[in-house]
Amino acid sequence: MVKDMQGRTHTCGALRLGDVGAQVKIVGWFDNLRKVSKNLGFLILRDYYGVTQVVIETEEMMNIVDGINYESTISVCGTVRERSSKNAALPTGEIEVVPEKIELLGKCRYNELPFQIARSKEADENTRLKYRYLDLRNPAVKDKITLRSKIVADLRASMIAHDFLEITTPILTCSSPEGARDYLVPSRNHPGKFYALPQAPQQFKQLLMASGFDRYFQIAPCFRDEDARADRSPGEFYQLDMEMAFADQEDVFAILEDVLPPIFAKYGVYHTASAAPFKRISYLEAMEQYGTDKPDLRIDLLVQDATACMADCGFGPFAGQTVKAVVVSGFEGTRKVIDKLCADVEVQSGNKAYWFKVDANGDFAGGISKFLQERKAQVTEALGLKPGDFIGLSAGKKSAAQKTAGVLRKMLGAACPAHMKTDRYEFCWIVDFPMYEIGEESGELEFCHNPFSMPQGGMKALEEQEPLEILAYQYDLVCNGVELSSGAVRNHDPEIMVKAFNLVGLGEDDVKAKFPAMYNAFCYGAPPHAGIAPGVDRMVMLIAGEESIREIIPFPMNKNAQDVMMGAPATVEPKQLEDVHIRIEMPKKEENA
Repeated sequence: MVKDMQGRTHTCGALRLGDVGAQVKIVGWFDNLRKVSKNLGFLILRDYYGVTQVVIETEEMMNIVDGINYESTISVCGTVRERSSKNAALPTGEIEVVPEKIELLGKCRYNELPFQIARSKEADENTRLKYRYLDLRNPAVKDKITLRSKIVADLRASMIAHDFLEITTPILTCSSPEGARDYLVPSRNHPGKFYALPQAPQQFKQLLMASGFDRYFQIAPCFRDEDARADRSPGEFYQLDMEMAFADQEDVFAILEDVLPPIFAKYGVYHTASAAPFKRISYLEAMEQYGTDKPDLRIDLLVQDATACMADCGFGPFAGQTVKAVVVSGFEGTRKVIDKLCADVEVQSGNKAYWFKVDANGDFAGGISKFLQERKAQVTEALGLKPGDFIGLSAGKKSAAQKTAGVLRKMLGAACPAHMKTDRYEFCWIVDFPMYEIGEESGELEFCHNPFSMPQGGMKALEEQEPLEILAYQYDLVCNGVELSSGAVRNHDPEIMVKAFNLVGLGEDDVKAKFPAMYNAFCYGAPPHAGIAPGVDRMVMLIAGEESIREIIPFPMNKNAQDVMMGAPATVEPKQLEDVHIRIEMPKKEENA
């Protein structure tokens, strides 16, 4: 029972048969009215907790509710009675309230709403986001936000139970190379200088380890000026940020393997989650066997290398390229279905996909089969083909062929229920990432993942191995093909740190200038430490079974990083710009020739 300043005795989800005869006061939103006659109608009152039917049985009471628009807030005082026509689908479906008094609390001044509350998810996204406060009144939408709150509460409780200390870190900080664009905040007191919103609490949590704290966590807000995706919200997101002193990779794995599966199993749309230990896959193995560093292990298909048996088959796109194959049994798609699948693969990967089939007699048919007839035995043996198999193919430079094959594997798995266990959460660790890579844009040696990671082999590896062969103690946690987080064993040795940055063209002075606090702190004796930061938004999205991350964020931005409800980003007054020493010069529009 809830009592509050409005005198509410019960919520709209609380009344049961045991309350029959009670005098009650309920409050909420005027959801609907089914009017039978001028003195009979059935009003639905809705609040956060549920709905209750209110029976209008007098012309006087009908005149009152007739003058109230839907979605106004009202209070109803009356008597609970048993319903003659019960609704088993509702927790309150055995009772109704006969009103003695109905009072308007908050008037909805519009006769028409932007969308029906119960069907708000059918409206276009920008309309939903503009009227998000109405969208959130839809119980189906509200439930996802409630679910998020429960998950965060359980995550927090579990971390505390594992002896982690919750510590908040600064929001206004210094720009740091985390791999995405910063949101910059101009300083009023320091003309020409800027704060940055943190892309992650990376340096602060490492400094906490150097400060003598043993286990840290927070539900951390992070800010990155990047484009939206289905699994990424632009601007702002939250992560379960954690760090452990005197710890290595195994210690981090043990914590998350204990914390996450129970929460996924408890709240998830699927009630089965991987038990510890999670499968571990090296980065190179993941790219070879799954075509991606975030494999969906619910799919039992693997990528095979077909370069030796197909690159010189006479098919132009294969000549001199890496060729990858995904073999699937039980795929009976028509030519139209296959063409659409190949088109979708090209859209997602940026590269063409090819195919052929093995018919009931063991002969190759369709797609590029005519180029393979003379080497049928070789191809059949190399790929382990049998009658009825469908073979999806990709070709190009190794990385491109792998990526395309990975998309093929994912789509073919989704198209073949026999090859995909959809009713579970499959976790895995991707480990042994390369420390360095050649940047696609720069063509120069760059850090592959996190510049603060410890190279495997330490200083010896940096001094004696080829940079592209050095592996790092970096790891990703993946669930059902979604990357939940990246983590690493940190580089806590200033000498190793300087050497690691030397290889990408930065000297000791550059390291000191870019990371002064961390460099100096480590010079005073730092513990070996490791951490990780699973994305809260992505976790809740997976647990709720939603395709878009915006469904589980209370007030998300749209795909263009706009808050259409609040009108952000927006212009500001000239005086505000003057206070922070900013002058705006808009790009000049090109005149038509």
